[in-house]
Amino acid sequence: MLTGLELYGITLPLWAFFLIGIIAVIIVWKLIKFAIKILLVIVVFFVILIGLDYLDVFGWIQNLFSIISF
Repeated sequence: MLTGLELYGITLPLWAFFLIGIIAVIIVWKLIKFAIKILLVIVVFFVILIGLDYLDVFGWIQNLFSIISF
């Protein structure tokens, strides 16, 4: 009968092994969700920059500063 797993000379009960596995899966899932949120923020930021560039907002700002400068 299998009552545990031998790991580095220590016998872990099966319930502890599965508990460690479930906790690891939850932590990895939270990291993946965080990475997806960061990726979405970066994508939205670049889409906004592309839209502002398409509308030539940066050229307008550059012309405004060239007129104002002494």
